[in-house]
Amino acid sequence: MSEATETNGTAGAAETAGPGRDAGGGADRRVRVVLVDDHRMFRTGVQAEIGQTERTGVEVVGEAADVDQAVAVITSTRPEVVLLDVHLPGGGGVEVLRRSAALMADPERPVRFLALSVSDAAEDVIGVIRGGARGYVTKTITGTDLVASIFRVQEGDAVFSPRLAGFVLDAFASTDAPPVDEDMDRLTQREREVLRLIARGYAYKEIAKQLYISVKTVESHVSAVLRKLQLSNRHELTRWATARRLV
Repeated sequence: MSEATETNGTAGAAETAGPGRDAGGGADRRVRVVLVDDHRMFRTGVQAEIGQTERTGVEVVGEAADVDQAVAVITSTRPEVVLLDVHLPGGGGVEVLRRSAALMADPERPVRFLALSVSDAAEDVIGVIRGGARGYVTKTITGTDLVASIFRVQEGDAVFSPRLAGFVLDAFASTDAPPVDEDMDRLTQREREVLRLIARGYAYKEIAKQLYISVKTVESHVSAVLRKLQLSNRHELTRWATARRLV
């Protein structure tokens, strides 16, 4: 069975006020959401936490585990908000944003993105915000706060975990271009993905499975990264990545 799925939520009346509910007893607020994360158990947990539509107002209309699946499900369901992981097989969250540019720009039914990731690296935060995401929160967020963040993004607000807002403010504080990491710019998106996984201690076979590529292709990417960064082995790669907070 494909990881990409579509589900239909319910829209009954909630018994108590919540983030998607008018506290005065008025009409319910509703938001249609797609979950994009390569870990099935995490998606299941998020669905259980926020997907009780009668209580939260959130209707999960689709799920995806990689870039291609995400683009297909987002295009077919046209949700109001996408919860997007940053590190995905097939090019990462930035690639999903790039391929969804027309949907984000739709003046009538814009699809808005909220990054939800374990990473709090400045590069990841700034990358998805430049790509068009409306906010970035980490996976330590509570279910209640996540629902509130989803509704804020639906309304067009920008939402960030407190610590991460500083990265964005620093990056966009002036009209000058931010400092460029020339070493990082030498790497392709796929090489960066392989680098991160190497730095996290993954074996070549595990990386191949994670990125849906062959072990030989992983070896080729590692060799290219070592050559471009003028490093000798994976231990030096790990130190290099850790120093830039890529792990």
